[in-house]
Amino acid sequence: MAIETQNSMRLIEDKTRDLIQWVTAIYQSDLTILEKDRAFARRFGAHYRSNGLTSVVFWTPKLTKEVMRPNDFYLEVLTPLEDIDPRATEQTISFRRDRIALIQEREYFIGVIEGMRPGNRHQLGAFYWLRYKDRQGKDQIIRDCVPYSLPYGIFAPAELYDIDQLQQNRADLDYLQRTAASENGEIPRLPAPSNILQIHVGTASEEGTLAGLTRIYQRISDKLAAGETLTPVEENYVGYDAIQLLPTEPTIEFQKQDSLQSQFFTCIEEKDNTLQIRLRKPNTQDWGYDVPIIGSSTTNPSLLSTLRPDEVVDFIATLHNFSTGPIQLIYDLVYGHADNQAEFLISRQFLAGPNMYGLDLNHQLPGVRATFLEMQRRKLDTGVDGVRIDGAQDFRFFNPLSGRVEYDDVYLLAMSDVVQEIAGHKRLMFTIFEDGRPWPEPGWEESSTYRHLVELRPDSYQWGPLIFAHNTPALKGFWEKKWERIQQVMEIGDRWITGCANHDTVRRGNQIDPEIKDQINWDLGKTLPEVLKNAYDNPAVTLWVYGFCPGLPMDFINSLMHAPWMFFRNTDDRYGVKVVSEEVSFLDWQISPELYQQEWAFPRLKSLGFETYLQLHEFSHALNLSMIEKDYDLQEVVKACQFCFSEDTQYCDIAALKKLNRPDMVAFLKQLDIPELKQFALSFMEDCFEVCNVSHYQDGVNPVQTQFNLSLRRFRKNHPWLGNNLNLKESDQFHKITEGERTLFYGLRQNSENPDDKVVMVTHLEGDPITIKLGELLKLDLDQWLVAIASPGLDQSDQLSDLSCFELKQSQALLLTPKS
Repeated sequence: MAIETQNSMRLIEDKTRDLIQWVTAIYQSDLTILEKDRAFARRFGAHYRSNGLTSVVFWTPKLTKEVMRPNDFYLEVLTPLEDIDPRATEQTISFRRDRIALIQEREYFIGVIEGMRPGNRHQLGAFYWLRYKDRQGKDQIIRDCVPYSLPYGIFAPAELYDIDQLQQNRADLDYLQRTAASENGEIPRLPAPSNILQIHVGTASEEGTLAGLTRIYQRISDKLAAGETLTPVEENYVGYDAIQLLPTEPTIEFQKQDSLQSQFFTCIEEKDNTLQIRLRKPNTQDWGYDVPIIGSSTTNPSLLSTLRPDEVVDFIATLHNFSTGPIQLIYDLVYGHADNQAEFLISRQFLAGPNMYGLDLNHQLPGVRATFLEMQRRKLDTGVDGVRIDGAQDFRFFNPLSGRVEYDDVYLLAMSDVVQEIAGHKRLMFTIFEDGRPWPEPGWEESSTYRHLVELRPDSYQWGPLIFAHNTPALKGFWEKKWERIQQVMEIGDRWITGCANHDTVRRGNQIDPEIKDQINWDLGKTLPEVLKNAYDNPAVTLWVYGFCPGLPMDFINSLMHAPWMFFRNTDDRYGVKVVSEEVSFLDWQISPELYQQEWAFPRLKSLGFETYLQLHEFSHALNLSMIEKDYDLQEVVKACQFCFSEDTQYCDIAALKKLNRPDMVAFLKQLDIPELKQFALSFMEDCFEVCNVSHYQDGVNPVQTQFNLSLRRFRKNHPWLGNNLNLKESDQFHKITEGERTLFYGLRQNSENPDDKVVMVTHLEGDPITIKLGELLKLDLDQWLVAIASPGLDQSDQLSDLSCFELKQSQALLLTPKS
């Protein structure tokens, strides 16, 4: 349907001069360079105002000197002439194009414009970016680094959005007002929750969107308000004071040969100033950490069913208004590195050179630092309550004064101090740092303290040593090997995030060589998938973490649902085959032949001819060996395949490939070329993404275990003092039993403020069953104690009728409290 738009769009010269005068006044002020740049950054991008005008400011460092004529810079505005259906998979829409010359002031191009249409909950607004001709006469684009809406991805123009209207109409303003209140007038920092659930939006609901999560939590909230019983699946989502989302920033996109053409926003016809643009709904599938940095102020549109920023606010408001009490939301922020794709999208000023992830960021340049802090501020103004700062050990720079590479702790603390302001309500975020410094240097596991930033900022938390990336509880002897770290958790871990299941550790579990069978803890399961699932959702570990351990417990929804998980991304044409070849052990540890044969599973790979799990498994592992042997050179890998799948295999030098040359193997391998190899990698990633969605595993969720886990979360919330460090010099005890391959923890804790509030814990982590005389070990009269929580499999009416002596098997645990 055609829609009305203003016929005129023009620069308002007097308002533009006012804005330029403001810039000049800031330059001439006594503020520091960083303070000036932060003030400028607040104006970056396009801001729709209540008077109907739009202010536009673009920072163009260095580029302005390369342009022959400043008038060659102009704002290109694309206004839709028809309604856009944000849920449509594909549509072609007519747009009107306007070009408005902006005014240059120092490193900025500035304008106040009349006639730009803003987006809101019900409609998409005008799209915009800055364009210019370089010295060679080529058209170039400068994108808004800090937009409020980026509905068609990082290669498309940003959308003008009425952000003030969104904030005024949000449903959680009462909550924001309550939590921003302060008796002394200072801006309050939000308190720590009692526990956290980590969620990847793309796989945590059937829809894979924030709207899908909103429906789940609203349904649960309504059922709890009505006193209705939750399903086992629903129990896995609740009992948490906070939810931490894996990164929701826009991710890199699939681009062939480093093309800058958007795959989601493509001009297919141009006539005068009317353009026909094909819009495709973004469908990037990524675990979240492959960011180009640009647009990090917004949400990855693939996670938005409506492509509207309102969808983010609706989810946050649903959590804040939850019927049993507010649930905080925590963002996972990735500002320590950027993917290589950032080179094509953002000014070189932002980039400091290559690193192991892609590119280091130039945090030391004041204008860049100010822009990043503004990106974060706009992201926080969606209404979240906390941040987890990813990879603090990556925030490094060369200090010419000391001649050393140093950590940028000043910037890390500044990230923690970004003020959120919504409708006049100001708040500081609860902060978590992931910091494994000196990782990745040799010996980092032994030398890392995991405490540097909590010592600088005592009200913050850090990821502790058991939840950092490199933990593998599926291996024999894991808990014995970690004993020194476990003692640290008990004695100084009150500011650590605890537990052992998250997006990094489960992925690390996938990387265990499946051939080292004698090192795997087969008591956890009969197959590798069973072992992994029971290692990361283990009753003995959960009872120890929630019922006895200091710090702040965190769980991972995929582990609770026993759903697969891996490092996936369908966004990489250059390195996609390499990534897949390095992730093939996912098939060993997470996928069973029975799962592969499910009708809904792996449809793309099956369409390529991989009809059975064995076919896919054999080829994937042969590909991994070939990539290593040929130093990841795709041409050489394809050549090796062609030799090995030919009728004459005498030139085949890779035995694993030669073994596949048989009639029952996939036919397309015989004509394999680089495009087909890349198609295999893309199909692998997209199928794996879908197989990780937790909705597929609802029927297999164990109600006994979900109730056990939920009871522990509630116990922890009712005993907040458990988050404090143990007082081993007085009443508290914590011990280990090691007999052969057995490892058990047991101990006693007492609330220092209420000596009658105590807990006793014993947990069997590994090895054969053992008969426990807990009273003798702790010198207690267990007749004065009651079973508070017992793990699944412990029969309280029989096996635990005599607490003075009972048998405990691996993964079983017991929590006792005093009789009243």
